[in-house]
This record gives sequence, C-alpha cells and structure tokens, in this order.
Amino acid sequence: MMKSAILLPIVAILGATVLSSLFIVDEREKVLVLQFGQVKQVKEDPGLGFKIPLIQEVVRYDARILGLPTTPLEVTMLDDRRLVVDAFARWRITNLIQFREAVGAGGEAQALVGLERILNNAIPEVLGSVDSNRVLSEDRTALMNQIRDIARREAANLGIDVIDVRLTRTDLPEQNLEATFARMRAEREREAVDEIARGNEAAQRVRAAADRTVVELTSDARREADVIRGQADAERNAIYAEAFGQDPEFFAFTRSLTSYERALQSGNSSIVMQPDSEFFDYLRSDSGRGDTPGRAAPATE
Repeated sequence: MMKSAILLPIVAILGATVLSSLFIVDEREKVLVLQFGQVKQVKEDPGLGFKIPLIQEVVRYDARILGLPTTPLEVTMLDDRRLVVDAFARWRITNLIQFREAVGAGGEAQALVGLERILNNAIPEVLGSVDSNRVLSEDRTALMNQIRDIARREAANLGIDVIDVRLTRTDLPEQNLEATFARMRAEREREAVDEIARGNEAAQRVRAAADRTVVELTSDARREADVIRGQADAERNAIYAEAFGQDPEFFAFTRSLTSYERALQSGNSSIVMQPDSEFFDYLRSDSGRGDTPGRAAPATE
C-alpha cells in the first residue's frame, strides 16, 4: 500500500511530463521550438514533435498563403495627375528562423506591418514613373509585376515570399473627381451646343433649299399655266373666228347673250338707255334681230 501510494504520484508526474513534452504540428502550421528565446528546432512537416518540458516552448506560424490588403495611398503620376491606389498582396512564410529574427514575438501581425510598408514604397516608385492613362487602362499587368518583384526582393529579408500583388483600386481623389466630372459636364454641354448649332445650320440650309425649290416649281407652274392659257385663248379665238365666218348671225347672237349676262348681273351699276335701243333687239324678238326691220345690230361687247 505504501509503495502504491508513492508510485501513483510518481507515475502521474512522469505522465504529465511526457505529455507536456509532446506537441502536434498541423498540416496548416509551421513550428519553432525555442529555448530561452533561441531556436532549437524547426518543425515544418505535420506530425508529432518533442520538446523539453518547462524549458522549451512551441511557437506556431501559419503555413498557408496569406493576404494583405493595403490602405489607400495617393500617388502622383508622371503626368502630374494624382490617383488613390490600393493593392492586395498574397504572401507566405518561407524561412522560419529568418522570419522569427525579423519580426520577433510579433509574428504574422508584425510581418503585415513590415510588408505593407514595403508595398507603400514600391507602389509610388513604379506608378510614379508612368502616365496615369497606363495605370487606368486594363493593360497594367507589367506594372503590378514590377511592384511584386520589388516587394519580393525587399521582403526576402523578413523570411517571406511575396507571391502576387494586384492593384484593386485606382481612382481619382474626391476633389479631383468632382473637378473631372464638372469638366466632363462642361465638355458635353459644349458639344451639345455645337451639335445644336450645326443642326440649326443644316435645318436652315434645308429650309432655304426647300424655299428655292418652291419658288422654282411655282415659277415653272405659272409659266406653263400662262403658256397653256395663251394656247387656249388662241384656240378659243380661232374657234370664234371660224364660227363667225360660218354664221355671222349666230356669232352676233352669242356675243349679245354674253353682253346681257355681264350687264344684267346683280350688283352692277345702273344702265340708263332708251327702250328701243339696239341693245335689247334679241330680247324683243322670238326669232332674233331680223324681225325688227331698220334696226342696227346690237352691241356685241
């Protein structure tokens, strides 16, 4: 019983000591074993590891590819235009010992601070040497690759590898953006005024051409009407002359009827003449002028 009472605590202590000396490395992790701040063991493969209890400690780091979104940075381009730029970097730890020496106990958080500082220096260095049109265009892969190469070279001292850098935003500053919009509006308004002026000028030309065409068509129509009217008058006079030559009495009768029609219309001036005037010869006789001997022919106009 005495032995059992003594052995049980010893076994428990040994068991706790053994358990505290074991650690498990996940496949998503890399591990450093430190002894009084000095690196004693590097464990990058997943599995079971051992350390000295109470003397050594295990520090775990993320073995996956990590991301870093940078804060917006205002950059002046080669053409003196200013752009607000931010980027997104992907990186991972490649050298645990160098990484530990560079960032100390800060770990990944301290590495993010250092990497962002590197990117904030590399972005103006690359973008400040080109025009803004190149940065704003879709063909800016070469610029992002240059930023990545600079960041990779500088971050190698931190024991990390910069895999990729992408520009996520390239916008004008707010005050420049408003000025640009105002300039764009003014330009569009000027273009609209120019288009309206050109439209009015074209409309005036069309109206002038239409008015000229109307005058020409009207003149041609009147000329043709006058020609046709003259031809009709000539044909009418020829018919009258032919009819007069064939039957002078009938011609005199029709001319008298025409004179009656014109003289006896309503609204005409009053006519004062003698009842036996020659003007009424065809009205006093059923058979015409021949029934009243000694009378002259009535007026024919």
